[in-house]
Amino acid sequence: MRIKGRAWKYGNNVDTDVIIPARYLNVSTAAELAPHCMEDIDPTFASSVKSGDIIIAGENFGCGSSREHAPLAIKGCGVSCVIASSFARIFYRNAINIGLPILESPDAASDAENGHELEVQIEAGTIRDLTTGKTYATAPYPRFMLEIINAGGLVPYTKANMKKRRRV
Repeated sequence: MRIKGRAWKYGNNVDTDVIIPARYLNVSTAAELAPHCMEDIDPTFASSVKSGDIIIAGENFGCGSSREHAPLAIKGCGVSCVIASSFARIFYRNAINIGLPILESPDAASDAENGHELEVQIEAGTIRDLTTGKTYATAPYPRFMLEIINAGGLVPYTKANMKKRRRV
């Protein structure tokens, strides 16, 4: 999976209440959440982000509550990947469960700036900043996690595997 997009940079400790404010938790579809993604930290984000763009952040991205709404809102906006110095553990798993690739790279997160053009190769575990020419390595995903991401999340992955087992 190759991803190419513009960087949207945020700082440390971006919590789930900033990613999708609690006042919107009465809805649960990506389409309904997307217009409100990041609105309390960056009111122009949802209306300006383009499909394929990439969020860059510092440490502890996705801290706070364990709601799945946060990565769902990000994916609903068309964001193709999140790169951060580190992620809150529950956010990390929720992102994988909905098929949103996330990568830990303190150096890429520190060096990339708003508007930089990035290229990410998920399987290889590489991030290339096309603006600066720098390349960063990340730990590649285990095969089963790549399969979940490529399927679009845990539910589509499970459904596809159940169909395969029925055919056998």
